[in-house]
This record gives sequence, C-alpha cells and structure tokens, in this order.
Amino acid sequence: MNSLPDDTAEPVSGEASPSAFVFAPCPLLTVTIETAPDGGQELHVHAGGQGFWIGRMAAILGMDVHLCGPFGGEAGNILVDLITREGLTVHPVTTTRDNGSYIHDRRGGDRTVVVEVPPPPLTRHETDDLFSTSLAAAMAADVAIIGGPHCDEAVPIEVYRRLCADLSALEIPVVADLSGPSLTAALEGGVTALKVSHEDLIEDGRAQSDDLDDLIATMHRLHEEGAETVVVSRAGDPAIALCDGEVWEAETPPVQIVDHHGAGDSMTAGFAAAFAKGKSSVEALRLGAAAGAMNVTRRGLATGDPVAVVRMAENVQVRRVEAAQR
Repeated sequence: MNSLPDDTAEPVSGEASPSAFVFAPCPLLTVTIETAPDGGQELHVHAGGQGFWIGRMAAILGMDVHLCGPFGGEAGNILVDLITREGLTVHPVTTTRDNGSYIHDRRGGDRTVVVEVPPPPLTRHETDDLFSTSLAAAMAADVAIIGGPHCDEAVPIEVYRRLCADLSALEIPVVADLSGPSLTAALEGGVTALKVSHEDLIEDGRAQSDDLDDLIATMHRLHEEGAETVVVSRAGDPAIALCDGEVWEAETPPVQIVDHHGAGDSMTAGFAAAFAKGKSSVEALRLGAAAGAMNVTRRGLATGDPVAVVRMAENVQVRRVEAAQR
C-alpha cells in the first residue's frame, strides 16, 4: 500500500464557514438514564435521529448547518428548541402528530431500550411541504447531506430519489448516509458520495461477507448504480473508499471505546465538512475517519471537540489499496 502525501493532513482551515443543508426526515426526542458520579441517577434529554446527529457534528466542525425535517406536537416543539441550542438553523415542517421518541437506560453500561415511540408516517401534504422546504434550503448550501429515516414507513422512499435527482440536476454536491430502500432510491437519483456501513451492506444483501475483496466489489457496484464516491465504515477495521476508480483505506490510531454509537454519523459529517471546503474525496476520508474515532471516546452521539478531531486527522493513515489486493 502507498501512503498518502503529508499535505493532505490539513482538512480544515480558517476560511469562511461552508454551509450545509441536512435532510433529517425523522428527528427524535431522546431521554437517556445515566448513573451520576455520586452514584445517583441522571436524566439526559436531547435531540436525536441520524440527520440531527450528522448535522451536529458538521456544526462542531465549523459548518453553517441548516436542518430541515418534520416537527409536530409537544415533542416537536421541544426538538426545535434543542436543535437550535446546538447551533443549527432549523427549517421546520409542521406536522399534525408528535415526533418519534425513545427512552434508553444506560446505568448498566450498555444501552437498554425502555420505550420507543416510532415516528408517524407523513401525510401527502406534509410530504410535499418537506420536499419543497428541503429543496429551497439545499439550493442555498455548499453541500447537501442526506440522512436516513428511523423506519421505512416514516417518509415515502420516493422522496429520496426525487430529492437526490433534483439536487444533482442543480449541481449541488450530495453526501448521503443511507441503507436499505432509501439507499437504493438515492442511487437512482444520483449522489456525489455515499457512506454506508459494512453491516448494512451485508444486511441489505449487497455484500456477502465482511471480506475486503467482497466489500470492494460491492463498492464498485454501488458506483455503477449512481454513487460517484463510496465510503464503507467497517467498525474496528479501517474504513475503505472508492474514489475516482481507486480504492483507499483510512486507519485511525487505536483508542479506548466508551460508546461506538454515532461514530458513523460523525464520519459522514467529517467527510462532508472537508468536501465542502474543496478537499478531495481522499482528504475528506481522512477527516471523516478522525471524527468517527474521536466520537467513540465520548458518551454523546456525534459529539466532539473540533481541535481534537483535526489533530486526530493528522494521525490517520490513508493508503491506496494496490490492485493485487483487490
């Protein structure tokens, strides 16, 4: 394998903040029960959902983030306030029913689901409003980030194809973090970069195993279906990416894992932040890997310190995978 030149180790500069549109089809109200330092109990109330988690990390990395999603009822009102407090600009689409929510108990160390309230499906008018509001916000952004639904029934899958197709026609770069039917629909519309986990590829039947050759073959098929660049996260193994016909891998230094949840969303945000700065896909892979690595050292999903992420990026080894290893 060949090492990437050292000059790619500066993924973020002091330039004006790029703007990002985030499609968040399922914002969630989350409550987590934790053990307090004195042995008591703590309740943590936060916004959640993949779109928000990606958007939060993108904002941490210096982007001007505009998030569009459906918000309704008491949960929706609380969510708009919580998301705004995180430094994101919310473009809410009002719905007739409350947003989805969950309560997790993490006092034992692992996450235990106490209750989950799934997000309700959108009505036809709500879907139309979500699409038009999203398109308007995206047209003012440097990059569009597409998050997945909490469940397939929440948003019509066709929305992903239409949104990606229209954004591509408007020449707005699209970074998507999807799986299942929404991934297939987005590919039909076309995306600039697709991030997906190897577990989702296997679960969706797109990859037969976690074997490197099998995953690389799957990346090439995803490229043929409509993704210009494909990034595959592989849990504890180095992430791999197909960029301009070449396969690369990004290896981060080993860190102690506190909570692996949110690492993939952080990777997507890091990739989008660097990409919006005009960095190459390979350089964006470095920052994405660093953001994911720093996230697992914390308990908050898609959280971190921007200086720590940039310094971690300097320690990420990005290498080309030679043809003989494909």
